[in-house]
Amino acid sequence: MDPLEAVVAQIQGLSSTSADIARLHTILKQADDSLRSESTRLSPLLTHLDPSIHSLGFLYILDASTATPVSIQQAETVVPIISRFIGACSVEQIRLAPDKFISVCKRLKDHVMLLEAPIRGVAPLLTALQKLQVSREHLTPLHSEFLLLCLLAKCYKTGLSILDDDVFEVVTAPMPTINAIAVEAYKKYILVSLIRHGQFSSSLPKYSSSAAQRNLKNFCQDNNLGLVKQVVSSMYKRNIQRLTQTYLTLSLQDIANTVQLNSPKEAEMHVLQMIQDGDIYATINQKDGMVRFLEDPEQYKTCEMIDHIDSSIQRIMALSKKLTTMDEQISCDQLYLSKVGRERQRYDFDDYDVPQKFNI
Repeated sequence: MDPLEAVVAQIQGLSSTSADIARLHTILKQADDSLRSESTRLSPLLTHLDPSIHSLGFLYILDASTATPVSIQQAETVVPIISRFIGACSVEQIRLAPDKFISVCKRLKDHVMLLEAPIRGVAPLLTALQKLQVSREHLTPLHSEFLLLCLLAKCYKTGLSILDDDVFEVVTAPMPTINAIAVEAYKKYILVSLIRHGQFSSSLPKYSSSAAQRNLKNFCQDNNLGLVKQVVSSMYKRNIQRLTQTYLTLSLQDIANTVQLNSPKEAEMHVLQMIQDGDIYATINQKDGMVRFLEDPEQYKTCEMIDHIDSSIQRIMALSKKLTTMDEQISCDQLYLSKVGRERQRYDFDDYDVPQKFNI
């Protein structure tokens, strides 16, 4: 029997029970190199497998058959195959080989981008990351791929659906030397901190790697034009909000001068946008160009507001419970306790470090 036909026969015969699937997984890992060497002959084998029943074997063959670069015509053929597999595959089986599942999903992203049709990958990747997640609190390597497709396809609401989830579980890896990923992450950390808080700390959190701490001064801000524009916009917004704490009325010209905008018209656009977003409460007199700042009209008496407050309280309570559980688990972790014991002197010293703040 042909070796590839033998592999298909083993996949078909060992995909029913957990014990069989575990045995099949061992066989597939041993056959992985030979499958890759025969990548051009693998695609027809997929027609003999049911992705919902033979998910693990289907995944290994699909991964090996799509490992080489493809043309636009080949991508057109591969995209529906991967999409159907993602929708039909067994969660229990694909989680046995998460690296291969992630690789296949990333190739789907690459293929739809090659076809200049990112929207074709949005729904499959959302399904894929949900199947890969142990819970909604788990951040997977597919989140960034999915969000990239959402941005390119302008499916912003779909992307927002996962950004609203609280994340507590993130896979990390040691970083003995500095790399481009860390540099880019630090740039984003600075810019997002400025957007959200109007300031950032010049020191990294204590859980950051020692390599990042040593090379802090080597990080630089560049090639982040989109975030930089948001920083500038948030600076204007924050400064206008400060004016509401001091003045009851103010002309658009004064606002433009104080906030350093180019003209009263530009100040009017910022104020109107902030009113629309609910960031401030104000009215503009078009005749004399005066802005009147108002108090928050919400009386916090409506059923909708009560439901909103109750929902926020429940969310905070759930977060508190989760943090308490995590704290208890870490406190009993022998690896953590031994590390803290060895580095207690450094941790005690760091407790007195006061990071500098840079206001904008």
